[in-house]
This record gives sequence, structure tokens and C-alpha cells, in this order.
Amino acid sequence: MRAMVIDDSRAMRMILKRIVTKLNFDAVEAGDGKEALDLLLEMPEVPDLALIDWNMPNMNGLEFVTHVRADPRLREMTLVMVTTESEQSQIVRALAAGAHEYVIKPFTEGAMIEKLALLGLVPTGANS
Repeated sequence: MRAMVIDDSRAMRMILKRIVTKLNFDAVEAGDGKEALDLLLEMPEVPDLALIDWNMPNMNGLEFVTHVRADPRLREMTLVMVTTESEQSQIVRALAAGAHEYVIKPFTEGAMIEKLALLGLVPTGANS
């Protein structure tokens, strides 16, 4: 399984990468949505999962989700917003744009693993 971690915070990328690597994902990182799209164009196989921050320079997470959903080659990728945006209207916008799930920062490793299990990406009870 492959994962892409997209966040302009290096610390947050490290945290998320550590979690998905523990779950046997090969992870690549991008500092914003534009960098992530450029990486996706170069990759022979589309990642199974993208963990996406909302607030980033160049291309924000919502714009990235919209671009991915418009590209048939990327349509199978599971998209999870991981962000401080906690207003219900923002969550609705992200899900309407095509995100599968929404995790609000700060989060625990267990909460992230639980979301990925809900999406069928890791076995239930993987964090025990």
C-alpha cells in the first residue's frame, strides 16, 4: 500500500508519515497540493491514500481534492483531510468536493488509525 502525506508543516508530515509507515504503507511527502499533483504525475502507481492538510500555500487541500476528483487516473485514491478547520461548513465542503474522511488536528495516533480502519485501509484493531 502507498500513501501520500501533503502538509506544509514538516513536523506534521513526519508525524503522519510515522503513523502510516507503522501500518505498512510506503509513504511519500509533499509540502503543498501543487507539489503533490506534480509528484502524482511522475508516479507509475497512484497511492492508495492521501492525507491532506487544508491550509497550504500554492494549492490548498480543497483545491487538491477537486483536481484529483477531476482526473480519472486518480479517482481510486482515498482522500482524507487532516486539518485544523473544524467548522461544520468546512467539513461539508471537503466531503462534497470528494474527500472520504475528515480528521481534525490535533488528533491521536489511535484516532487516525481508527479512521483508516473505517475506510478499510487497515485492519480493525490495528492500534492494539
